[in-house]
Amino acid sequence: MVKVYSITQCPWCDKVKKYLKSKNIAYEEHNIEEDEAARKECEAISGDLIVPVTTVNGKDFVVSFDKAKLDAILGI
Repeated sequence: MVKVYSITQCPWCDKVKKYLKSKNIAYEEHNIEEDEAARKECEAISGDLIVPVTTVNGKDFVVSFDKAKLDAILGI
């Protein structure tokens, strides 16, 4: 399960989502501006509210758009 924690106006969030789509990787998007529970989850995962935060299976995560790290946690 891949989750992307994002905000509405965020070019880096858009890059992560476009990259995942280009690799045919399904993901859930959680907008931390609109969802208080998602905001708390995001902060608990990364220790901050910097977005995007991409998680895989609820344990590994990447902050921002770091293609090498995304590939590593996605196993691609």
